[in-house]
Amino acid sequence: MKRIESTQNSLVKHWKKLVTMRKEREKTGEYLIEGFHLVEEALKNKDQIIQIIVREGVDLPLLWSIDEVTMIEVTDAVAREIAETENSQGVFAHCKQRAVSEEEKHNWKKVLLIDAVQDPGNIGTMIRTADAAGLDAVILGKGSVDAFNPKTVRSAQGSHFHIPVVRGDLLEWIESLQEQDIPVYGTALENAIPYTEVKSSDEFAVILGNEGSGIHPQLLDKTNQNLIIPIFGQAESLNVAVATGILLYQLVKK
Repeated sequence: MKRIESTQNSLVKHWKKLVTMRKEREKTGEYLIEGFHLVEEALKNKDQIIQIIVREGVDLPLLWSIDEVTMIEVTDAVAREIAETENSQGVFAHCKQRAVSEEEKHNWKKVLLIDAVQDPGNIGTMIRTADAAGLDAVILGKGSVDAFNPKTVRSAQGSHFHIPVVRGDLLEWIESLQEQDIPVYGTALENAIPYTEVKSSDEFAVILGNEGSGIHPQLLDKTNQNLIIPIFGQAESLNVAVATGILLYQLVKK
């Protein structure tokens, strides 16, 4: 096993940039994950792992299949340099973002579109919820936080390895889906029907937007139907990730 002792090592500097800089993640198509659970999920998709990084003194589970994976041991100082959590478990994986072909995109029939949601915890939970509900993909539009931000990845709990998450122009996506006769639902307070009035289906897309300003009017103008989730209590609004769960489980064919 290779060992790195210096925080000045060029690879350590690269890992640090993957944790702290969106630009680096987008330029390289790589990201860093941290913690036993996420690394275990990554190991089920070894083609996406570049290397696993282990802090000295940390024992990996015996059941992990790591024979053909590049392993790097690092000192406590290096681990602290690249850790994003306060009480790091000392195990990381340097991963490639999942590549998606145009042909694969064309086969997506159940899609979550996200417009300008900026909280990484919410985005991660929305990705995880889409994964749980059996969707084909999640598409992040302009103004949304980076899907591979460490907080987003942690919040998604490994779903990045199960469901494609891509950036895209939502207007183009709406048009493309509608050309395939896939209905696109928006979420709005006006000109909307209660979400329970929509039949579940094997083919649909739904747009969720920023909690403060909602979905961009230009996108709402293009939808087939806008939906509303009634509020029965005193709360002003629902958290966007909670709303995602309610809508997806209504729309997905049981």
